[in-house]
Amino acid sequence: MSMSSQKPYLIRAIYQWLLDNDCTPYLLVNTDYEGVVVPDQYIRDSRIVLNLAPDAIDGLNMDNDWVSFSARFSGKAMNLFIPVIAIQAIYGKENNEGMFFPEEEHPTPPPPTAKEPGKPTNKTTNGKPSLKLVK
Repeated sequence: MSMSSQKPYLIRAIYQWLLDNDCTPYLLVNTDYEGVVVPDQYIRDSRIVLNLAPDAIDGLNMDNDWVSFSARFSGKAMNLFIPVIAIQAIYGKENNEGMFFPEEEHPTPPPPTAKEPGKPTNKTTNGKPSLKLVK
């Protein structure tokens, strides 16, 4: 019998646990993965840390494939979308307690010239979206 990934369930559980313990939930995201939508100016070395505190975000949705919410960056509202596969950790700001996940199959980063500011890029070679079966 094939079972679904534990990762999205663990992310939701650790998120609730952090809130119950008065910690600020932080999400560490690998931005090289297809589908990650976060503010580019805050990405460092293909990583971004996002504050998921309820007073910092709106409309948090955590399902088995995606984490999405809206947040303000420099006063400007933005909708963020993070595929669960791109999440590397969820932990408390105050004490680094939480869960860190092993690196999953890593996509090839796009060539540096592929991305123009403000334009989404398609990271496939033939211009068609690609889906991979992840077990």
